[in-house]
Amino acid sequence: MLPADPRTLGATVTDGGTNFAIWSNAADAIELCLFNEVNGALVETRFAMSHRNGPIWHGYLAGVRPGQRYGYRVYGPWAPEHGVRFNAAKLLIDPYTHVLDGQLSYAPEIFGHVAIDGTGNGDLALRDDRDSAGHVPYSVVSDHRVREVVRPLVPWAKTIIYEAHVQGLTSKNLAIDENERGTYKGLGHPSTIAHLKSLGITALELLPIAASVTEPGIHERGRRNYWGYNSIAFSALNNEYACTDDPIKELQISIDCLHEAGIEVILDVVYNHTAEGGVGGPTFSYKGIDNKAYYRHDGAGNYVDVTGCGNTFAASNPHSVRQIIDSLRWWVEVIGVDGFRFDLTTALYTSDSAFNSSLMSAIEADSVLRNFKMIAEPWDMTRYALGDFPHPWREWNDAFRDSVRQFWLGDLARGFGEGVSDIASSISGSSSIFYFRGPTSSINFIAAHDGFTVHDLVTYNEKNNVPNQENNADGNDSNRSWNVGIEGETDDSHIKELRHRLKKSLLATLMLSSGVPMLNMGDEVSRSQNGSNNAYSLPTHFISESSETFAGGWALPWELDAQAKDILATVQTLAQIRQTYLADVASEFFTGIVDQGTKRKDIAWFSLGGREMSDDHWADEEKRSITVFVEADPTRGLLLLMNSSTEKTIFTLPDQQWGQSFRCIFDSAHDVDSYQPVLETPGAKITVAAHAAQVWLVTRTR
Repeated sequence: MLPADPRTLGATVTDGGTNFAIWSNAADAIELCLFNEVNGALVETRFAMSHRNGPIWHGYLAGVRPGQRYGYRVYGPWAPEHGVRFNAAKLLIDPYTHVLDGQLSYAPEIFGHVAIDGTGNGDLALRDDRDSAGHVPYSVVSDHRVREVVRPLVPWAKTIIYEAHVQGLTSKNLAIDENERGTYKGLGHPSTIAHLKSLGITALELLPIAASVTEPGIHERGRRNYWGYNSIAFSALNNEYACTDDPIKELQISIDCLHEAGIEVILDVVYNHTAEGGVGGPTFSYKGIDNKAYYRHDGAGNYVDVTGCGNTFAASNPHSVRQIIDSLRWWVEVIGVDGFRFDLTTALYTSDSAFNSSLMSAIEADSVLRNFKMIAEPWDMTRYALGDFPHPWREWNDAFRDSVRQFWLGDLARGFGEGVSDIASSISGSSSIFYFRGPTSSINFIAAHDGFTVHDLVTYNEKNNVPNQENNADGNDSNRSWNVGIEGETDDSHIKELRHRLKKSLLATLMLSSGVPMLNMGDEVSRSQNGSNNAYSLPTHFISESSETFAGGWALPWELDAQAKDILATVQTLAQIRQTYLADVASEFFTGIVDQGTKRKDIAWFSLGGREMSDDHWADEEKRSITVFVEADPTRGLLLLMNSSTEKTIFTLPDQQWGQSFRCIFDSAHDVDSYQPVLETPGAKITVAAHAAQVWLVTRTR
C-alpha cells in the first residue's frame, strides 16, 4: 500500500482510489482486508497497513471505489487480565464507516475469547483463533459529501418535540405504500408530515438510527433490541429502516421534506457504550482495535461500567472526542439533522461536572456543532446530574415528569400526597433546577420511550414486562401511576371515562407548562404497551406467548376509536393554545413581580376562593387543586384550573384586576369537538370535575 493522508480517519474516496486510516495506539500491526465476490463466494485479500503517523495507521489503494466491502485485522498481545484483547482472527468494523453490509451471526466465532455458544459462555482467558469473517457485518466504502441543507431553525421557545421510532411511526399507516411503511422514506411521506403538523410538532426526535445489534443474551431468549440502543458503528445507518438500496439518500430526502414543512430532526445518539459489552461480550470493533484506549478501565484492567451495558466508551480521551465530534458533524453536514439527544450523557465525561468535560467543551467550541440543538439525558447508572449542564445544553427533566404524575395520579393512601409546590415549580419552568439558564433548558415530558405510555399510566399500577423474558425484574418498580381502581383494560364505562379525563389533564399540563414539551409517540392517540414500562423488545407488534394474539408494541396506531380521536383533538387544541398564547413568553422565567404599569404579575397562583395563595396554602400537603394565571400579552392571559381530587370542586375566578372577560377554551371533562366555550365574569364560581383541567382565556382592555 502507498501512504495515505493520515489527517482524515476512515475510508476517503479520491479520484483514483481510496485512503484508509485507523487509530490504534497499542497495536503491533494492522491489516486492511478487502472482500470481493469470486464465483459466488466472498474472497478476502489482505494488505499490510505499513504506514504510521503516531497512533494513526494509513494506506492508499488505487482503484478502490464506493461499494467495496472491507474490514480490519489488528495484531497485538492478548492479556485480558490487563484489559488488552488483540485478536487478528476477528474481522473488525471500521469505527468511521458510514455503511455496513451483512448480518450478524450469533456464533462462537464473534467472540475474542473461546466461546462455546452464541452468548459468549466459555473460557474468558483463552484467545479464540477462529475467523469471524462472514459472521459480522462488513464495512463498506462510501462517498457521501457535505451538502447544503435548508433548515427551519426553530427557536427553543417555539419548539415542540415528538419522540418516535422510525419503524413504529409509519409501520401501520395504510396511506403509505406497504414497502415504504416503517422506513426512512416513510418519515417524509405527506401523511406523516400532516400528522406531525396537526400536533404542532416542530422537532421529530428519532430513537437511534445508527447501526445496532441485539445483545447475545436477549437474542438467546428469542427477543430483539427494537429500540436500537446497542450500536456497532456510530455513523452508519441501520439498514433495516431502508426501503431502497441507498439508505443515506433515502433519509436525506425525507429530512429535506420535513424541513420544508418546518420540522427539525433530532437524533437520539448512543456514544456512551457499544454492542461489544463486557469481558464476555463479542469483538466487533473497538475491543479488537485498542480495547484499553477506547473503553474506560480501572487500575486493574477491568471495565468501568456506568451504563449497565457492560462497557463505557472512553469519551473523554482525545481520540474518542475526535471521533464523536466527527460523527456528530457527519450527521449534521451530510445527513442534515438539526440536533441530538445524548443517551446517558453523564457517562460521557469522567470529571465531577459537565462544565469540565472535554467532549462538552469540544462541542461548544466547534464552529458547526455549537449552533445545533443539544439535549442531555442527565444521568447514568451511577450519577444523577439534572441541572448541571452548561448553556446551550437542554436536559430531560424527570423532576417535571414525577411532579405531574404526582399531582394527577398520586394517592394519599399510597403516600404520594405532597401538595402543589412541586407541580407549581414544574408548570412555571423549573427555575429551582435551571436557575439562570431559562425555562427552555427543561425538556418537559410525562412519558418517553423508557417507561409507561400516558394510556398505561392510568391503566396499570404494576409493570408488565413479562414479554422481555427477564422474569419481570427489569424496568422501574416506581412509576407514580394509577389504574383508577382496576388493573388493566376494562369495559367499565365509569373507569374508562375517568381514565380518559386523566389522560387529557396530563397532556394539558405537559403542553401548557413553561419549558419545551416532548410528546411520546402515540400518546396523542392513547397508544398502549399493555403495561410494559420497558418495551425495548416489543416491535411494531408481537404474538403473546400466553394467548397467541397480537399485543401492543412500539407502533403508532393510525385507525382510531372515538376516545383516541378525542385525545388526538385534545393535543391538537392544546398545541394551538400553546403556540398562540405561550410561545412568545416562554423563553424567560416568570418573575411573579407586580408590573408598575399593569399592576399585575406575569404569573400568579390562586386559591379556590379566587385570591392569591398564602403560605398556608403552599404548605398544605393534602391540597389537590391549583389555579395559575400566565400573562400572554398586555390584553390577554391564560388561566388554568386544575383539580386532581376525586370530587368535583368549586373554583372562583380572579377579580377584574386580572381580566374583564373569561372564556373557557378547553375542559378535559368534555369532548373537544363538541365542547362549546363558556363565557364568565370576574369572581364567578366555576365547577371543575374530578381529575379535570380547564383552560380559560382572559381578556382585558389595556
